[in-house]
Amino acid sequence: MAAEIVNPRSDVGSGQASAGPAHTGNESTEEPFDPAFALHRGGKMAVQATVPVLNKDDLSLAYTPGVAKVCSAIAENPELVHDYTWKSSVVAVVTDGTAVLGLGDIGPEASLPVMEGKAILFKQFGGVDAVPLALGTTDTDEIIETVVRLAPSFGGVNLEDISAPRCFEIERRLQERLDIPVFHDDQHGTAVVTLAALKNAAKLSGRTLGQLRAVISGAGAAGVAIAKFLLEAGLGDVAVADRKGIVSRDREDLTDVKRELAELTNKANITGSLETALAGADVFIGVSGGTVPEPAVASMAPGAFVFAMANPNPEVHPDVAHKYAAVVATGRSDYPNQINNVLAFPGIFAGALQVRASRITEGMKIAAADALADVVGDDLAAGYVIPSPFDERVAPAVTAAVAAAARAEGVARR
Repeated sequence: MAAEIVNPRSDVGSGQASAGPAHTGNESTEEPFDPAFALHRGGKMAVQATVPVLNKDDLSLAYTPGVAKVCSAIAENPELVHDYTWKSSVVAVVTDGTAVLGLGDIGPEASLPVMEGKAILFKQFGGVDAVPLALGTTDTDEIIETVVRLAPSFGGVNLEDISAPRCFEIERRLQERLDIPVFHDDQHGTAVVTLAALKNAAKLSGRTLGQLRAVISGAGAAGVAIAKFLLEAGLGDVAVADRKGIVSRDREDLTDVKRELAELTNKANITGSLETALAGADVFIGVSGGTVPEPAVASMAPGAFVFAMANPNPEVHPDVAHKYAAVVATGRSDYPNQINNVLAFPGIFAGALQVRASRITEGMKIAAADALADVVGDDLAAGYVIPSPFDERVAPAVTAAVAAAARAEGVARR
């Protein structure tokens, strides 16, 4: 009721009872009930006070004159802002709406339901408050300057759904200018969960990461980050494919990001198509949304792993993947082994905020992946190489591991 008063309906006319959007024609019947629209009515989140303001004494402490004492103390010692404001427990979820889920460049307003969703996942799974900030610009410099100016209000910045290759530069430059964690979840959250699942799949098969050769379909934000992160963690080799084939040093059409990727990956110097690279490969990782032909999957090494993570349609359907692979994972919740970023980012930020980390390092991300993999423990099986997001052990394990790693790496400030 309160949401309707503050934010009256604008999508249907007076007297209509529909929970979905109105059409512009002359339909004589009401729209059918849609639970997605019903749930989103008025937004999915709100700001709630943590202290009472019930009388004049409460008011004098929460606002003037009591608040002046706290402001003066912070002015004298800026570090006190972490103790006497929400800064150390809140994250900005920042997007420009250019790469939203599988919808693409839909703009900042249309991205807000996703950003609100991200914010409530922060709270639900990590106990971290988050504020959605959809920016009305796609200019790299303007995004950076805007976030830098907003940063004093936040303990961390979660970049979300910003298209590649701009997302790489935006993250790098923001972290150079800010002394709080800046984390592009599309890159690093995906990479952390992928590594955790891959470590357990390798353990199940009696192999090490160093014995595996992987092929990644997709050279966008997630594909690039996963490739680099897996190599950092000790993967034997990885080749990455974009729409034109394998990213290799002999290609002359590469962007700066892909040129760097070519130097780091593909030790076997494979050229040509994704299908060519899959022959004899131990691991397929899909973050592209394309489709991999069944014969290419069949050409993989015995005991292979297929992580087909595109939503809603995996690059390899699980029924096909199970014919040839020992372990199958997707990005969907209706199949076993869901590679879901919510397993990583709430705990990563909770751990970083807990120790007031200045950044999120590679070591902190590897610690998060290890902790996530360890949650599976002795229950490890082909259908269980990664825990459920609703496993209550996940966030505390990741939080503790990240906090410990931050201290070990010298980026913690308490």
